[in-house]
Amino acid sequence: MGNFTFEEINLMCIYNTGSRAGLIESLNEMRGELSAEETELMELTDSTLRKLQAMTEDEFAELELYPDFDE
Repeated sequence: MGNFTFEEINLMCIYNTGSRAGLIESLNEMRGELSAEETELMELTDSTLRKLQAMTEDEFAELELYPDFDE
């Protein structure tokens, strides 16, 4: 399972639909709306998508997708 960064976890919390496939779809949709200037968010989204696509449904189910805005 991929080791997600703090930023990746928060991004997944924002777009989480409750399933790995739904989250991947939501992130891909959001990525398509990014402008060319939003390179940092695009890179963050791409790294998150790579990790999500490489993991299994069981691994996704073990993730605790709760935002941590204190860090």
